[in-house]
This record gives sequence, C-alpha cells and structure tokens, in this order.
Amino acid sequence: MMLEIALEADEEWDSSRSWEPLVRRAAQAAIAQSAYPDLGRSGRPVEISVRLTSDEQVRTLNAEWRGKDNPTNVLSFPMAEPYELQGESIVFGELLLGDIILAYGVCQAEAAEKGITVDDHASHLIVHGTLHLLGYDHQHEGDASDMEARETRALAELGIANPYEVTA
Repeated sequence: MMLEIALEADEEWDSSRSWEPLVRRAAQAAIAQSAYPDLGRSGRPVEISVRLTSDEQVRTLNAEWRGKDNPTNVLSFPMAEPYELQGESIVFGELLLGDIILAYGVCQAEAAEKGITVDDHASHLIVHGTLHLLGYDHQHEGDASDMEARETRALAELGIANPYEVTA
C-alpha cells in the first residue's frame, strides 16, 4: 500500500521514539477491514495526517469543531468524499483521507483503566479514527455495531484483544 503518514508527536508522547510504524500498521488494518480495501491494493498514494498531542490541544479543537469544551481521546477530520474512496476514482492522484488527533493524557488514563498498554490503546484509537476518515460513524446503533465489528477485526489482525468485550 502506498500509505503516506504525516506524523507529528509532541514531547509527552515520547518524541524520541518513532510512532510511525504503529500508526501505519493500525491505519492499514482499518483500511483492510473497511468497505474500501482496494485503497490498499491500488497504486494510488493515500495520505493520513496524525497528530499526537496534549489534552489541552484536543480540548481546544473539540470546543472549536464539535462545541464540546473538554478533551476526548481521538478526533478525526475527514477530507475525502465518499465517491473518492470507491470505483474508478481510486486510480487517480493522491487521496488525502484526513487528520487524526490523539490526546496523550486521555489515551494514557483510558489505557490504565482498561489495563492495557498505551501502544495498544493508541492503535485502537488510530483504527477508530481511520474508520471515521473512511466515512464510518457510531451515532446510530446499527452503524455503531458495524464500526465496532470492523475495529475488532482490525485489532485482531494486530494481535490486540477486543476492547469491547466485557470481562467478568
């Protein structure tokens, strides 16, 4: 797959490490489980921009774009139109899927609460965000269960347990 990752990581995300392999694997797994797996097989360059940043930055963006004045774990800003993801259009020019932004503090706290690593939770959030870039949503029950199933399959591909499974 010609997947371009434009990645920026703030200090708190341990900027001494390369997050690119984790982001790439998670995004590729999400694309493979989407309705558009051909994006991964076409020769067309596909780009995703990922920003690993602070809770405060995400809170600001969440307030500005969603009217919610609090940090959230992941924000996605799709750029591609649905017609650009399918059919004949997949062979023409670079496709900018959009932007994914993760909040470190929220991600770290959720990982600790779930008893998983920050890497596994960040992978889940990248899968979730990539599916949003591909047009998936979880606002309605049917859509939510479809998106959840796709996330679960993508995470299984990455060797990550189902985050939605309730354990007693």
